[in-house]
Amino acid sequence: MTEKKIHQGRNIKRFREMLGIKQETLAYELGEDWSQKKISILEQKELIETDILAQVAKILKVPVQAIENFDEEQAINIISNNASFDNCQQPAFFNNQPTFNPLDKMVELYERMLLQQKEMIDKLEKLIQNK
Repeated sequence: MTEKKIHQGRNIKRFREMLGIKQETLAYELGEDWSQKKISILEQKELIETDILAQVAKILKVPVQAIENFDEEQAINIISNNASFDNCQQPAFFNNQPTFNPLDKMVELYERMLLQQKEMIDKLEKLIQNK
């Protein structure tokens, strides 16, 4: 069985899009040396330098490990396999009950997105005031 490589750039893009953050915004947060085009190139890279990965994770407010380890295909397989257990006997060790409320997680994500949006508006207002 071959080990599937995780595409870190693609994972950054997935998390960025899930959070509703544009490439331009991420570039702005990373600093003067960054542009939308540079973010686009970054998202095409399979492996990303550790320091850049840490900076991006901090901006996106996700753990570095999430970017390093997220495998969409594996996640889909897990979801598919769990759904197929509905009509059959489950092993005793298989816990089908989540240990968290999914709705709470959605609210938490939404609140985090609102906070990020507010932070961006505050930064833009400061930029406008400084001109």
